[in-house]
Amino acid sequence: MTETSLIRNFCIIAHIDHGKSTLADRLIQKARLVEDRDFQDQILDNMDIERERGITIKSQAVSIPYTAADGREYELNLVDTPGHVDFTYEVSRAISSCEGALLLVDATQGVQAQTLSNMYLALEQNLEIVPVINKIDMQAADIAGTRKQIEKDLGLDAGGALLVSARRGTGIDELFEALVKRIPPPSGDPSMPLRALIFDCHYDPYRGVVVHLRIFDGQIKKGMRISFMSSGSVYEVETTGIFRLALVETPELSAGDVGYIIAGIKTLGDVRVGDTVTGADNPCAAPLPGFREIKPVVFSSIYPVDSNDYEELRTGMEKLKLNDASLIYEKDSSAALGFGFRCGFLGLLHLEVIQERLEREFNQSVIFTAPSVKYRIKLRGPGGGAGEEILVDNPMEYPDEGRVESAEEPYIRASIITPCEYLGNIMTLCLEKRGVQTNMTYLDEKRVEMVYDMPLAEVLFDFYDRLKSISRGYASFDYDITDYKPTELAKMDILLNGKAVDALSQLVFRPRAYDRARKVCERLRDEIPRQQFKIPIQGAIGSQIIARETVNALRKDVLAKCYGGDITRKRKLLEKQKEGKKRMKMVGDVELPQSAFLAVLKTKDE
Repeated sequence: MTETSLIRNFCIIAHIDHGKSTLADRLIQKARLVEDRDFQDQILDNMDIERERGITIKSQAVSIPYTAADGREYELNLVDTPGHVDFTYEVSRAISSCEGALLLVDATQGVQAQTLSNMYLALEQNLEIVPVINKIDMQAADIAGTRKQIEKDLGLDAGGALLVSARRGTGIDELFEALVKRIPPPSGDPSMPLRALIFDCHYDPYRGVVVHLRIFDGQIKKGMRISFMSSGSVYEVETTGIFRLALVETPELSAGDVGYIIAGIKTLGDVRVGDTVTGADNPCAAPLPGFREIKPVVFSSIYPVDSNDYEELRTGMEKLKLNDASLIYEKDSSAALGFGFRCGFLGLLHLEVIQERLEREFNQSVIFTAPSVKYRIKLRGPGGGAGEEILVDNPMEYPDEGRVESAEEPYIRASIITPCEYLGNIMTLCLEKRGVQTNMTYLDEKRVEMVYDMPLAEVLFDFYDRLKSISRGYASFDYDITDYKPTELAKMDILLNGKAVDALSQLVFRPRAYDRARKVCERLRDEIPRQQFKIPIQGAIGSQIIARETVNALRKDVLAKCYGGDITRKRKLLEKQKEGKKRMKMVGDVELPQSAFLAVLKTKDE
């Protein structure tokens, strides 16, 4: 058992792509946790999807043994965190299990939007922050300028900033020494009743739920009876251990340790991230403060392609929820697609990641409906007076137009940091997305920070992609949900052959409804295969048709055998064909391919 004074718990936080995972690689290599021949870059990113996209999605913990210059043996518990704004919740969970943070700043890009927001997350938890300037070996590195930004934008002492190159391994020894000297050891008493915080979990098909814990007080060992405070369920511990890339068993975990326990937990609902674990026979007085309740911002329904796979999809969702606490879902059904789930996500990237994980890890073929946000709608009362207020995120629950008094939509405070040369194009983009500029600050000669009030619904579809392409990847974007503001809302239905398809309905800003309907109809026209009869595709608001496209019929040439001869014979054959087409149109059903649902979500160029 390591003494508490020799333990250091820290995380690495930074803006996306500033080198967190690469720095974690160097620390792991330095500690010889893995043989060089078995080593691979971004070793903590163990999901295929993380490697393909080059991003971290899940926080990962690892215990690194380190012998300091004074000869003492330390146990360093590192948590590598994501940088993308959609995974801020993962970062907040990692931070709650640490005493210190390495705040990484890229020497070529300087302080970015997420650098600021992640630093504030760490300050809220009273973490000791050690600034680290990374990528000092790059040609474009501006170390002096980055130091200035750390002083001015972050208010940290840049004199104590460490210079490293995570790619080359420069400055790693100094970093290890700074970790030991500058980050405080965990406080906690091993003789007190057990108090441990669950900061993550994953499911093992052979051993049940593996619970990732940070022990604050007391000890936990094999055979001990433990209780989860939120559900009250009691289990007996089978195994305790620490993370050394693989799970390594230890006899016990004590105050200050970060590790895992296995207790034969098969009921997935018993374990909640943010819950406190305590001894069943000697419980602690009060639970630890958990994580703030997560508020999803993007809503979408998810259905299995084959409705017989509903049960499998439900099991997959439960296991995902265990591993991703920010996913929120409830049962849902649709006339076109059968039973499914209505899910809440933290952003579009989060939605895409969940979709890919369902397909890869649980072999589910799924369809997602168009994402929407939560609108606040005031209804008219019975006598024309003020009625009740409802929240609607699903187009199917939108009340009749005649009952709607007014509608409000959620707004965000978007902060964009960009080099000055892209200023004009970014302003145009924000105006197009109904943004109103509230502030603009020149951070230095080259960079400017703009603050906009804009509707969240406008940011959902392609805002982030377009911002990145306009600024060649240099602009960074961060947002907070602020408040609801009045809007003109309409429910746009898509009719196929005169019948509304409920899964394609969307809630849209009324003045933009015509453009949106036209785009959706065009995309569906390209996706729906031709039938024996004409298929009209229409966009409608209430009973008013606002856009239309037609999928032309496949025609058999009935005049092929008529060489010359009487015109009336040809007319008779054509009339007969027309009658057949009309009959077919009345009874014919249009099969919607899965690609049609996906096409509605994509922008034209994708």
